[in-house]
Amino acid sequence: MKLAVFVHRDGAGAVAAAVAFDDWDAPEATKTYTCRIAHVEKAVRGALDLSDLPCLLQLLRQHALAPELILIDGLVHLDADETPALGRHLHHALEGRTAVIGVSKLAVPGLPAQFQLVREEEARPLMISCVGIDLGAAKARLRAMHGRRRVPTLLKLVARIAKDPALRSDPPQGPARG
Repeated sequence: MKLAVFVHRDGAGAVAAAVAFDDWDAPEATKTYTCRIAHVEKAVRGALDLSDLPCLLQLLRQHALAPELILIDGLVHLDADETPALGRHLHHALEGRTAVIGVSKLAVPGLPAQFQLVREEEARPLMISCVGIDLGAAKARLRAMHGRRRVPTLLKLVARIAKDPALRSDPPQGPARG
């Protein structure tokens, strides 16, 4: 099982969501998961924002999820020197058992062109970084994902689930713990 995950901030809290899928070209999730976190620590100004990490770990624990791979909305590395970002910290927190692919919709100054993935002609590239899987393999799998637009269907779906209260059913939980 593979998961695409997203964390949506909601006031002082957050909603972590995941969509499970087995095939890279799947048009729909096989299952969806959400976890409401009542309080999320704010990011420290000027420091790497890892405030989503406890939310993602709580989601995985709450639903007893052990995926082979996790797609995150964000980066695994901040630059070509592999300076750790959220995805690398998630991989470490999962004791290296789960590969992580980071997908950023924004250009990242420290990442050269080899980290870019163009899914649609004339569209801005996605920035891809990963750990536990080869970069070329990660890009090939993302290119194969369902969706005719720049962002794959399942990545759009998981963000929509996290943001839309009508699409989720988990009751509020306590503070996220890393």
